Amino acid sequence: MDDTGVPVEIPETVRRIVSLVPSLTESVAATVPEALIGATDWCSHPADLDVTRVRGTKNPDLDAIRRLRPDVVLANAEENREPDIQALRESGIAVWVTKIETLDQAFGSLERMFREACRTGRPGWLDAAEQAWRAPVEGPRRTAVVPIWRRPWMVVGRDTFTGDVLRRLGVDNLYAGHEERYPRIPLPELVERRPDLVVLPDEPYAFSEADGPECFPGLACALVSGRLLTWYGPSLVQAPALLRSALTGSAGP
Repeated sequence: MDDTGVPVEIPETVRRIVSLVPSLTESVAATVPEALIGATDWCSHPADLDVTRVRGTKNPDLDAIRRLRPDVVLANAEENREPDIQALRESGIAVWVTKIETLDQAFGSLERMFREACRTGRPGWLDAAEQAWRAPVEGPRRTAVVPIWRRPWMVVGRDTFTGDVLRRLGVDNLYAGHEERYPRIPLPELVERRPDLVVLPDEPYAFSEADGPECFPGLACALVSGRLLTWYGPSLVQAPALLRSALTGSAGP
C-alpha cells in the first residue's frame, strides 16, 4: 500500500517511471535515472534532465502519460489532484502516492517508495540525508513567519514539511497552530506578530532581496532556497547546513 493506504499493484521489475512531483523526480534521477521516462514541466532538477514532459503537477497531460506506458507513476497527496490520480488508475496505470508532512515521514516514505514502487534498493544519498539531520540544534530557539505568496499574503500553517524542517533547525513557525495549512494572513498582522525571523523562500513565490523584505520593516528577513526548504530528496543532504547558514546570516532590522 502507498502512503495513503491504497493498494497498488507494481510489476516485479520496474523499467518505466513517470514522476509528477519535482522532489520525487530528482530522487529517481539520482537513483535509477535509466528508468525515469517522464516528468512535469516544473521538475527542474537535475538541470540536464532529458525526459518527456507531461505539463504541470496540477494539470498533467493524462493522455501523454498513458502513451508513455509507465510501470508506475509517482505522485503526492498534496501536490497532485485526486481526480488525475484516479483517472490514471482507471486506465490501468499503477500510481504510487506519497504523503509527507515531516522529515521522518520523508525518510520512511522515500525508502518504501524505492523498495516497493521502484523495485530498487535504498539509495546511498538517503543514508547521507538522515545522517546530516542528526546534528543537534545549537543556540536559542527562534520564532518565524513563513510567507509563500503575496497578493494575497499566504503563510505556512499547520502540519507542513516546511514547518517541520524549520523546527528541526531551531525555528518555530508562529502559525503552526493555525487551523489551515496555508492560511491567508493580512500583512499588518504578520508584522505585528514580531517574529524573530521572516523566512522568505524563492518558491512558490519568488521572493528576493528586491521583493519581500521591504514589507517587514524592523524585522530580520532570511531569503532561502525553496528547494532546500520544501523538497524531500537528494537536496536533504545539504539542506541542514545551507539552511542554517541562511537563517543565521539573515538581514537584521
